[in-house]
Amino acid sequence: MIRSTEQYAAPVVDRPAAGGRSVSARPANARLVNAMSVDVEDYYQVSAFAGTIGRADWPSYPSRVEQNTRRILDLFAETNVRATFFMLGCLAERHPHLVREIVEQGHELASHGYSHYRVFEQTPAQFRDDVSTTKKILEDTGGVAVNGYRAASFSINRDTWWAFEVLAEAGHTYSSSVNPIQHDHYGVPDADRFSFRPNGSAFTEIPITTVEVLGRRLPCGGGGYFRLFPYQCWRWGLRQVNGSDGRAAVFYFHPWEIDPEQPRIAGASRRSQLRHYTNLKIMEAKLRRALTDFSWSRIDEVFLGDGRGDGRIGAVS
Repeated sequence: MIRSTEQYAAPVVDRPAAGGRSVSARPANARLVNAMSVDVEDYYQVSAFAGTIGRADWPSYPSRVEQNTRRILDLFAETNVRATFFMLGCLAERHPHLVREIVEQGHELASHGYSHYRVFEQTPAQFRDDVSTTKKILEDTGGVAVNGYRAASFSINRDTWWAFEVLAEAGHTYSSSVNPIQHDHYGVPDADRFSFRPNGSAFTEIPITTVEVLGRRLPCGGGGYFRLFPYQCWRWGLRQVNGSDGRAAVFYFHPWEIDPEQPRIAGASRRSQLRHYTNLKIMEAKLRRALTDFSWSRIDEVFLGDGRGDGRIGAVS
């Protein structure tokens, strides 16, 4: 059983600078590319509403995931960005044409589990069945190999570290399921900030990006933090990761985050409503700025394409 982590190989070569400090050396003809990802789930499927909406009630809610995901596909096409789409198996069954559109437009198809159960809500046997079933659905529908996985609500933590072993056995080669921050719903604050191989295995975990400020880790990988806080703060953080750390970042968001017209869920707590609905109207504009301010590609291309995992894809033209 996998219990510990081992730091992934360093992405850039360090060279001595004045005062003995090491700085990252990057070839002049290389450009740093970050990884863009989308967690494909509908507005009523989020963990924040799990205590209000049961899975048996999901079919009674009007679906908006198809129209929202197509808006994202259009936005990516406009900005010449390829991304990784982590898709729920139940949505792939309901919207097979959407799965094929994602693949046909050059994006990576990856797994988000079947119906958004968090890993710690499942036994290892249940988790194995969930990821294996979802992988087959996605591969049969999309016609491509599905190598990546992201746990619902970043629910791989120290108590569920066994999940890496199960994912590898199911045929996945990487996960992006650890958020190395302190959070009331998720987080492994002592995990590696950058890509690592659990227990020295061949399997790769690619955590959501954080930035260190005065010895403290702050979120810098998208999601609710990207919506809630000023764009300039996030942009500064990502520049620190790309510049001072010399590392590629992982960014994520959801289709419902660009949909201010989505139905409001009655009965949800004030905290859940605040997190879910704040700044939906400005999210798409902020996202468009991020897509043009930085370079982006699929997770597999940025981190696994040539084994370097450093975000250097090709040369500047």
